[in-house]
Amino acid sequence: MLVPSHFREENQETLQQYIKEYSFGVLVVADGDGIDANHLPFHFSANEEHPLGTLRCHVARVNPVWQRIENGASVLAIFQGPDAYVSPSWYETKAESGRVVPTWNYVAVHAQGKGAIFQDHVWLKAHLQQLTDFHESSRENPWSVDDAPSDFTGRLVNAIVGIEIRIDALTGQVKASQNHPERNRVSVKAGLAQGSERESAMSEFIS
Repeated sequence: MLVPSHFREENQETLQQYIKEYSFGVLVVADGDGIDANHLPFHFSANEEHPLGTLRCHVARVNPVWQRIENGASVLAIFQGPDAYVSPSWYETKAESGRVVPTWNYVAVHAQGKGAIFQDHVWLKAHLQQLTDFHESSRENPWSVDDAPSDFTGRLVNAIVGIEIRIDALTGQVKASQNHPERNRVSVKAGLAQGSERESAMSEFIS
């Protein structure tokens, strides 16, 4: 991903937080057989041993992507936050020169690392519990994997394969009109704030 310096997010903790907030990502693998992409929910964690973090996800056993990872395919996980079209009509400088064009603001994080495959029932069950507990934590009556009959979940666990990615490099881009003068940023922020939920979320990144 080409990242102009004025859009690059260097803070690794900020990038990790974006991964947590926008955790439904794209798992991309590339090898001699070509490129493949799968849209998956990820669980992120970090510790002293792996400060950049670890991503865990799972795919159906019938999906050949896990075999490609097991055989050494390159792995990239992509996460995207809010995005929005930016109209030139919002720019204060439009009336001064007319030298403005539409653009798109967005948030994106790329995580590269080495992929590993897990088929162990204990690992898979723990992964599913982590993933579910994270997304259920804000609910008044959170659902747990253990709420379902064990024989039922056991059959489902047998039908999936776990993937773990230890992150070696994080690259992030927050394109939020930083290359425009303050008066343009103010008007773009106001314009987006009055739009859809996605556009309103993007407006929060403009300062």
